[in-house]
Amino acid sequence: MKKSLIVALSFLFIAQSVVAQEKQTNTQKGHTDQNKFRQLKDVLPTPNNRRTASGAPGYEYTQQKVDYVMDITLDEKNNKIYGSEVITYKNNSKDYLEYLWVQLDQNMRSPDSKTPLANPESLGSTFNGPVTFVKNNLKKPADFGFNIEEVKNIDGTNLSYTINRTMMRINLPRPIAPNGTFKFSIKWNYLINNSVKDGGRSGFESFPDGNKNYTIAQFFPRLAVYDNVEGWQNMQFWGRSEWALEFGDYDVKITVPADHILDATGELQNEKKVLTKKQRERFEKARSSYKDPVFIVTQEEAEKAEKSSTTKTKTWHFNAKNVRDFAWASSRKYIWDAMAVDINGKTVMAVSLYPKEGNPLWEEHSTRVVANTLEEYSKMTFDYPYSKAISVHADRQGMEYPMICFNYGRPNPDGTYSERTKRGMIGVITHEVGHNFFPMIVNSDERQWTWMDEGINSFVEILAELDYDPNFFTGNLPKDIVRYMSIDQSNLSPIMSQGDYVKNFGPNAYTKPAAGLYMLRQTIMGPELFDYAFRTYSQRWMFKHPTPADFFRTMEDASAMDLDWFWRGWFYTTDYNDIGLKEVKKFYLTDEPTQAAKDLAKKYNMNLADYKGKLVFFEEEKEGDLVESKKALDIDVIKNHLATLSEEEKSLLKDSPNFFYQVTFEKPGGLVMPIIVELELADGSKERHTFPAQIWRYNDEEVSKVFKTSQEIKKITIDPDLETADIDTSNNSWPKRVSSKFDKFKKNKIKG
Repeated sequence: MKKSLIVALSFLFIAQSVVAQEKQTNTQKGHTDQNKFRQLKDVLPTPNNRRTASGAPGYEYTQQKVDYVMDITLDEKNNKIYGSEVITYKNNSKDYLEYLWVQLDQNMRSPDSKTPLANPESLGSTFNGPVTFVKNNLKKPADFGFNIEEVKNIDGTNLSYTINRTMMRINLPRPIAPNGTFKFSIKWNYLINNSVKDGGRSGFESFPDGNKNYTIAQFFPRLAVYDNVEGWQNMQFWGRSEWALEFGDYDVKITVPADHILDATGELQNEKKVLTKKQRERFEKARSSYKDPVFIVTQEEAEKAEKSSTTKTKTWHFNAKNVRDFAWASSRKYIWDAMAVDINGKTVMAVSLYPKEGNPLWEEHSTRVVANTLEEYSKMTFDYPYSKAISVHADRQGMEYPMICFNYGRPNPDGTYSERTKRGMIGVITHEVGHNFFPMIVNSDERQWTWMDEGINSFVEILAELDYDPNFFTGNLPKDIVRYMSIDQSNLSPIMSQGDYVKNFGPNAYTKPAAGLYMLRQTIMGPELFDYAFRTYSQRWMFKHPTPADFFRTMEDASAMDLDWFWRGWFYTTDYNDIGLKEVKKFYLTDEPTQAAKDLAKKYNMNLADYKGKLVFFEEEKEGDLVESKKALDIDVIKNHLATLSEEEKSLLKDSPNFFYQVTFEKPGGLVMPIIVELELADGSKERHTFPAQIWRYNDEEVSKVFKTSQEIKKITIDPDLETADIDTSNNSWPKRVSSKFDKFKKNKIKG
């Protein structure tokens, strides 16, 4: 049967091809290659010995190293930080460096900051309520920002420096040679912002009882990245796009009121001096508690400390190896609990610090969520290399640093909380702890490519949340991105856009990249191929500085899949996916020549009688031909052919199909995507067919497939599970479903 069909189809299709060639003329003008499957060689940087074509670091890859020794003092009464640091800069590049660039991020909120000048205003935003009115119109700007007291060479002589808003250039007395080292010191102070009232990614929250919760980051002058991709990454900090930082070792002493509990990036070096004997014993117990958290400071003890007052201070000493940043949190209000996590045989501590205002929600979930996140991210990437991960309760914040993060999620004053509050807290802790992997270890440039940490992290976050709670509501990717991709094109930006210049920052940096990776894993590549490639990327770029090209190339290199069409469409354009059913035709088999066959035979002087008993033909079913179509398979030509087959050939035959449907798909959208088709048959059973995106390689507008079934098809649906972010599902069904007024409105909005 199969050979007969092939002969017939070959006869028809070859003849049609000849006709098409005869009609072809060469009057069209040439054009550039706009094929959706063209390679990304015109976009990605040329590989070299530092960054290879495979996406791996090359044998000449280098990166700088910056070490810090700091002494920090918290002035609780005046909400000020005083600090001094000795910085050792190791130039591992082959370049001579004439100067160094230092980030002064707190200057973003200094009185002369240009950030407010760059933000649009309206009467509504300026006069929205008395608090906003006073803040925007009557209140004198606070004296925030770094006060640089001195910058000195290690020999004590003054160093020349120039401050340009959030960046400071250290003018070196002589260039730093390749493999050379330069050591210098900076002394500074700054006024801490109230993160609730003044905003900001760190600062303090003041409670009605007079106490404060300090969550401190970006608190010291930090060296910018120098690499062979950007040179100095010294873009100004406008308040949105985050940071690019070098790895190094930190030795930090932090002096705070003696009744404070404090934790930070790194290992505590002086437990006996800052912790009581009971606290040390409890922490030792926590180190072997893998099931439940152990309280180091109970709520009763924290409430007692809230009422204390002392002028004495205590200095906490931390040491951190191979980290890209440092942050800390301090308060006398903290409840402190911890538990052990087994990461492939290594014990890592999951830790939480929170005031009583966070309970009972925080003691029930925070540390357990930290532990789960470390476990699940390690499975997808690499074993978590640090000794701990800390979740700190901070109202209205969600921010990440090496080994420590600040997270929101506060119950009502009476301790009750909604399911939404609970989910929000679990989600933000998972997300911020997950940032330990991206970008704190896989150290991408956040200032340039927000999606490389936020989007990738948001994707892995979903898998970790579902492990913590299989019923956790993670949203519905990639369906959730449809609304964003359907808005007016003037409000869209490609993912590959610098974050400060994106209108819809959240969807662009978080949701759309996460949705794209979810599609790659679930629909395009499959979990096995995706997970191996993703793990390869993560391990290749641990403690290094990857770029988008390194990610794209590694995902292809480790999976043997050409994904350039996906990167180009999903990341470099604002095209959307819309695949629809244009036409469905039902055919039947007959040994009688169709009119099309007769016309072709006549044109090429062929005698169809010579092929009697050797050919079968497809005839489109017309109204009332159903009986004839069911009898068509009884024709002698098929029986005779089947009789000639060997037993081995017969064993390969499928059940004879009774129905043939030619389905034409159209693609109004600009993206190429796989076509996922569900057939519902007459008896209610369903078949699923998936055609790879390459089905569009010859025709970007429409393509046809033939479905051979033993029963009639009652319904055809494209993308039944909404896997491909199709923005218009009104054309996804046959028979066509009746459109509602909303469908018509949405379709007009999309096309308008």
